[in-house]
Amino acid sequence: MPSWQEFQPFIVTGLALGGVYALSGVGLVVLYQATGVVYLAFGAVGAMGALITFSLIAAGMPHWLAWLVCLAFGGAVTLAYGMVFGPLLARRDALVKATATLGLLLVLFGAMDLLWTTSGGEVRSLTLPTDSGGFSLGHVQVTWTQVLGLGVGVLIAGATAAFLRYTKLGTAMRAMANDREITATLGVPVRRVEAAAWLGCGVLAGVAGLLLADMVALDATTLTFLVISSLAAALIARLRSIAFTFVAAIVIGLVQNMLVPIPAVSSYNDMTPFVLAAVALLVLARRQVMTRSREET
Repeated sequence: MPSWQEFQPFIVTGLALGGVYALSGVGLVVLYQATGVVYLAFGAVGAMGALITFSLIAAGMPHWLAWLVCLAFGGAVTLAYGMVFGPLLARRDALVKATATLGLLLVLFGAMDLLWTTSGGEVRSLTLPTDSGGFSLGHVQVTWTQVLGLGVGVLIAGATAAFLRYTKLGTAMRAMANDREITATLGVPVRRVEAAAWLGCGVLAGVAGLLLADMVALDATTLTFLVISSLAAALIARLRSIAFTFVAAIVIGLVQNMLVPIPAVSSYNDMTPFVLAAVALLVLARRQVMTRSREET
C-alpha cells in the first residue's frame, strides 16, 4: 500500500474533480426536476464548448471572451434543444427522453471528431490563469484551479438549493417535479420555467467543460464521458436532493482518485462511478422494500 504522503496529491485532485462533478450533477438534477429529462449530452456540450474556446484562443481572441463564448455555447445549444424537443418529450416516458438526449450526444461527438481530429501527434491543452498560482498544504502543492473546482461546486450546490427553496422560479420548478399538469393549471408558465432549467444546465455544462479541460485533458472522448461520474452522483441522490448529489460527487471524486496509486486496483478506477451508484441504489431499494413491508405488517 502507498504511504499517506503518496495519497495526499490524489486526495486534493479528487476533491477538485468532485467539486466539478457536483456542479454537473446539480445541473442534471435541476433539469430533471423541471422537465423529467436525464440530460446525457451534458458532457458533450461542455467538451465542444472547451474545444471552441481552445480554437478561439489559438486564433487570437482574448482569453476571457473565449471563456464566455464557451458558456454561451453551452447555454444556447441546450436551450435550443430544450425548446425544440422539450415539448415533444414532455409526455413520453423517461427512457425515451434519455435516449433522445443520447442522440444529441452522438451528433455533437461526431461534429467534434470531424472538426478537431487529432493528427501528427498534436497535443491540445486549455490552461486557466489559476494554474500559475497556489499554495502548499503539507507536502502537496495545491493550484488555484483545484481550489476553484471545489469552490465552484460548493457555491453552485448551495446557491441552487437556496434558489429552489426561496425563489418563485425555484418553487415552480419543485412544483413541476411533483406534478406538471397541476402546476400548469395553477397558472405557472411551464415553458418559461423549462427554458430557465435548460439554459442553466447548459451554462453549467460550459463551466464544467472549461474546468475539466484544464484539470483532466482537452479531449473530446474524455470530456464527453466524464458526465458518467456526475450522472452517478445524481442517481445516488435519486435525482432529487442537491445536498446528496454534492456529497455523492465528492465521494466519487475521492474514491476514484485514491485508487490510482494502488497498483492492484489502479486500472479499475474508472469503474468507481458505476460501482458506487449500483451499491447505493441497491441499498436504497432494499431499505425501501423493508420500509414498505413494515408498513404493511
